[in-house]
Amino acid sequence: MVFNYFDENISFNMICWGEFKLQCLNILNKKDKCSLASSALGEPARAISDLSMGERIIGIVRQDGTASVAVRALEKTGAWERISLMRHATIAAVCVGSTHVALLTEEGTLLQWNPFDLRSPQKCVASLQNKQVIQVACGDHHSLALTKDGQLFTWGQNSNGQLGLGKGQPSTLSPQPLKSLAGIPLSQISAGGDHSFALSLSGAVFGWGKNTTGQLGLGNKNDIPEPVQVTSLNCKKTVHIACGEEHTAILTKDGLVFTCGSGRYGQLGHNSLQDELRPRLVAELWGSKVTQVTCGRYHTLAFVDLQNKMYAFGRGEHGQLGNGQTNNQVIPLSVSLPKEMEKSNESGIKNIFAGANQSFAVCWSGEKQIKTVWKLDLEIADRWISSNSKSWSKSKRMITKMFSSASCINGSFLEKSSRKYYLTSEPQGGLDLSLARQFFEKLSQNEKILKEVERVVCQHLLPSLSSRPAAVEGLRVYLILPELLRVLLKQQRGTQLAISLAEAILRLHPDSLKALESSWCRIGYSFFRNLVKTFHSVSRNYLNQTRENGRSYLPSLRKTVEMLQKLYTVNHQRPSRLSDSNFHIEEINEFFEVMKQTMESMLRLPLGTCNTLHVSRQTVLQDTLRHLRSNRHDFSRPMTVKFMEEDGVDEGGVSQEFFSLLSEALIAKDTTPLEVFEESGLVWFMSDDCKADVYRDIGIIIGMALWNHHLVNIPFPLALFKKLLGRMPTLEDLEEMLPCEARCLREILDYDDETLEVLELDFTVKGQDLIANGREILVNRGNRTKFVDLYLDFVFNKSMARQFEAFAEGFLCACPTESWKMFHPDELRVLVYGEAEYVWEDLKKVAEYDGSDLVIQNFWSVLFDLSKEDKMKFLTFVYGTYRLPIGGLAKRQLCIVKVTNMDNSDEYFPQSNTCFGTLRLPNYRDISILRGKLTHAINYCDVIGMF
Repeated sequence: MVFNYFDENISFNMICWGEFKLQCLNILNKKDKCSLASSALGEPARAISDLSMGERIIGIVRQDGTASVAVRALEKTGAWERISLMRHATIAAVCVGSTHVALLTEEGTLLQWNPFDLRSPQKCVASLQNKQVIQVACGDHHSLALTKDGQLFTWGQNSNGQLGLGKGQPSTLSPQPLKSLAGIPLSQISAGGDHSFALSLSGAVFGWGKNTTGQLGLGNKNDIPEPVQVTSLNCKKTVHIACGEEHTAILTKDGLVFTCGSGRYGQLGHNSLQDELRPRLVAELWGSKVTQVTCGRYHTLAFVDLQNKMYAFGRGEHGQLGNGQTNNQVIPLSVSLPKEMEKSNESGIKNIFAGANQSFAVCWSGEKQIKTVWKLDLEIADRWISSNSKSWSKSKRMITKMFSSASCINGSFLEKSSRKYYLTSEPQGGLDLSLARQFFEKLSQNEKILKEVERVVCQHLLPSLSSRPAAVEGLRVYLILPELLRVLLKQQRGTQLAISLAEAILRLHPDSLKALESSWCRIGYSFFRNLVKTFHSVSRNYLNQTRENGRSYLPSLRKTVEMLQKLYTVNHQRPSRLSDSNFHIEEINEFFEVMKQTMESMLRLPLGTCNTLHVSRQTVLQDTLRHLRSNRHDFSRPMTVKFMEEDGVDEGGVSQEFFSLLSEALIAKDTTPLEVFEESGLVWFMSDDCKADVYRDIGIIIGMALWNHHLVNIPFPLALFKKLLGRMPTLEDLEEMLPCEARCLREILDYDDETLEVLELDFTVKGQDLIANGREILVNRGNRTKFVDLYLDFVFNKSMARQFEAFAEGFLCACPTESWKMFHPDELRVLVYGEAEYVWEDLKKVAEYDGSDLVIQNFWSVLFDLSKEDKMKFLTFVYGTYRLPIGGLAKRQLCIVKVTNMDNSDEYFPQSNTCFGTLRLPNYRDISILRGKLTHAINYCDVIGMF
């Protein structure tokens, strides 16, 4: 049935077909040139901008903002009756359910009422009164509303989970925020009979509710009580979702149509009456770029704009398929349009609608404007920074609204090419970060605006972020905000924002954090460098403040350093890496002391509570292993040591000497479980069947030393620390440990002779095949690189996999923080072993004196004349170890005290307090006596006591 309306300014056609008798609706007035029209509605037909129709309700919105609603009595044959509407607002959209109507005004106010209940007023939805609603969708007995700030609200019946609020949640008359989709920038919402859908800007599709026929497209028939992403539609570039009673149609940017759910009447268009549990391409529409799709209760319409052609399929009992028949249709067939509309011109079809058993097509000049969620852009930045005192309050309100909304931020600064942001995935964020950088650079021109943005982000945005966003799009905020931090740090501000951002990232669910790290791997070099510089700068700032002001900054420091650690790991996965120096904190030694103190303060140790090891010097290794294997040690607590039959109180020095003695015991030639290489002096794991427990114990000892801020002297090569950090050792590492073997491998790589086979090398090491049938494969020029790689893999991995696994387990157990992972292997080795360069003048520079006369001058002369071996013994005598902290001797403390209150000083030996680096020198008569007494003390005095 076709109706035409003409006046001097508007050329308008509307066509409709199906069950509905238009003369019953009385939509046109008496002056309209249509013999079937009447004046029951009393107003001229304007160009229709929106239409929604169920079995018993129809709502129409015209371009002039007027609206009409008609209802039908309970009986199917009942007459349609017009309902009078309030006219105090301009209506933009209408949506109807089985018994309710929702009207959306141009200002974003949502009105809803039950037209069958005469006592029910047309009233504003109270809980959304202060929200600007931009879209509304109605199912049979539930509703959805999308607001300008990106929030999605649902209300009504929840019998099948169609509200998406979670399992077991009751029905509700009051709109509830759908928190599980918080932060996802949505572009469209849709509702079917008892199921719901939401579509993101980048084409991610989320469905929930009734799923008995597979209408959610998830591959099953289970009802879903909260939004679940339809992963089979990922990267399909979905632009529109339409819902029927129990089926769903999906339209992509490329004009493809997918359907799923009930196929009972052929409404899926697959030449079948079967249900489809996953979205399936409608093959009959292949090649025609569909621009619109809509669903009736049991039928589907598709429109191809370029051809001005419409297709229909599904239930046709009431003629709703527009082919002049009343039979069902299982494949898309074209609708018989009037001849004057078959041409593609300005008077062609602009929009299509499907009701319960009806179909509509309307035409007007001009496209319907679809409102979207707020987005940040350069135009907004220009408007804000130019705001004066009069417009400041308005700008402030907008800043609060937009920067409080993760959806708004996540939907901003997208790639200019929509095809790029429609391919959003873990490695592809869909962002143009250069736009974000320009935006915040502009804001920095107005300090007042920038300060307000910083306040809103800290106080409102970051605390509201979900720890597990529903899709990758919800993680864009973590890529955008570092550009805000960049301009703030330039102005010596933003440290609190950096901490809050770090907290939000660190509380992300592991799956979400992994997705974010994948995005970090792919963002541009300058943007990743800015991210690293931000947390490096804030870490150093907090570290300096901690040293100056005490412990109040330690929790913040821990968070920023942990961020650096994660970024350091990501850096080694990036195609364009930053140099390791970008992650290095020079005050590394102080940092670990801070981390230790942080843990102590978190534990709030009771007075007198600690882990004390009681050991004997003679059996230090056995005593230690016995203690550790008793499972009584709490590695997170500070450790102290008590040597049996000695009076020394452990303030750090006793523990350090303990680790020195323990190191010597572990590498003693007769008892060591480690393989010692005479050529390099380094040690490695035995490749035989040595018990794994032994290597776990060694890992525990080294981890304990690191955690308790002490040094050990078990000379593992750099390869060990590379493996701990997940890095593959190289030929250079083999050269450090086994120089001779490494030289042989280099010769193989550099061998010039064409026939390398003459060397008769095969793919074996120590009788072990490197590959299958390795004994039968000779090394040649073509496979020699592979041979060297396999050789290194065998030495550093396969031959000692079980031993290293046990070692790493022990190390991680005894060092209950993973902050060490942020360091370079060289740096980690220095943390464990200390510096190797001894600049003795540095010790003299840092020394403090209690008395300064001849005996102290003589001491320095004697010390500098000692052999290298005796100098090492002197360090052990004073500090409990000859190993040096990072920074070398310049980082040691030495206090030399001249003892004068004793008779016959020449008979006494020097004494030391290893906990505080104190040397007590008797007042010796001359330098020769001092030399003899000092040499004897450093070689034979190894008992710690009270002095």
